Amino acid sequence: MSVDQFKQFAAYNKWANARLYAAALDLPELSYRLHIGVFFGGLHGTLNHLLLTDRLWLKRLTGEGDHPNRLDAILYEDRMELAHARIAEDERLITVIEKYDEAALRGLHSYRTTSGMPQSHVLGDILLHLFNHQTHHRGQAHACLSILTGGEPPSLDLLVFQRGGTAPDLEKLTSR
Repeated sequence: MSVDQFKQFAAYNKWANARLYAAALDLPELSYRLHIGVFFGGLHGTLNHLLLTDRLWLKRLTGEGDHPNRLDAILYEDRMELAHARIAEDERLITVIEKYDEAALRGLHSYRTTSGMPQSHVLGDILLHLFNHQTHHRGQAHACLSILTGGEPPSLDLLVFQRGGTAPDLEKLTSR
C-alpha cells in the first residue's frame, strides 16, 4: 500500500466516525447505553474501545499519548466528551499518517504490547491492522445502531466516501 492510500484511509476514518457519532448522538440516552450483547456490551462500550485502541496504536507509533491497558476500559462516560476525544484522535491520526513516506511504510517498527512484550512489524502492516480494526468495530457499532433504531444507519462504506458522500460536522454537533 502507498502513503496516499493510507492518507485516504485516515480521511475515510474521520468521515466514517463523524457519520457514526452523529447517529449515536441522536439516540436517546437510554438507547445509547443499552447493552445489546455485542462484544463491548453496546454502542457506548464499542465507541470507547475504538478510541482506546487508536490511542494504543498511536502511542506505539509515536511514543506519545496515554491509554489504559484494558481493551474494555471506558475512557469517557459522557458521550459528548467521547465525541470530542474522537475528533481529536482522528486529527492526530491524520497528522501521523501525513509524516510517513514510502520508505517508512516498508520499514520495521518496534513497540511493546500492553503486557510489555517487544514486537517488530512492518509499519505498513501495522497501519493496515489499525484501519482494519477500526472498520471491524465500526461495523459492530453500525449494527448496534440498526438494532437500537430499527432502521438503517448512515452508510459507512468506503465507496460512498470515495464518491463524495457527506459527513456531518462533528465539531458543530458537539458544541450544542
